[in-house]
Amino acid sequence: MAHQGQTMAAKKGTSDNEELTALPGVGAATAKKLQAAGLTTAAKIAKAGKAGLEKAGLNAPSAAKLAAAVAKHKAKSTAKKATTSAKKTASKAKAAVKSTASKTKAKAKGAASKATAAGKNVAEKVVEKTKGEKSDDGRKGKTLKIPRSVADMPWFRKG
Repeated sequence: MAHQGQTMAAKKGTSDNEELTALPGVGAATAKKLQAAGLTTAAKIAKAGKAGLEKAGLNAPSAAKLAAAVAKHKAKSTAKKATTSAKKTASKAKAAVKSTASKTKAKAKGAASKATAAGKNVAEKVVEKTKGEKSDDGRKGKTLKIPRSVADMPWFRKG
């Protein structure tokens, strides 16, 4: 329990009295009553409830009002924590998706370059293979035999 003149460090570097007086309906006198009863934080007040606040010396309407205000504050705090947690989780998921997408893109790019290189190799081998070959009539490669004049064409030969 905190004594008068002593302040115990509470959340965010405030004293118990300052934390309690920040609650709606809690002034200096009410804060002293709550501290004397050992209710030095909003969490302890929430745990004590209306009955605990009445035992601490608050009248029934004030106890009900304070209990409701603390419950509302606690709900807001919980909702804020949940929102923050959800945002962090969404951010992590977004980062994971982005990472996976970039990895997939890199793999696809690598596969495409491998396929291109393999295609080039095959084409080069075919070109090398056909370079040294000659047809029966002395021309390079296995090309079609194109007539050099009309007289060489089969339909022209009468004979």
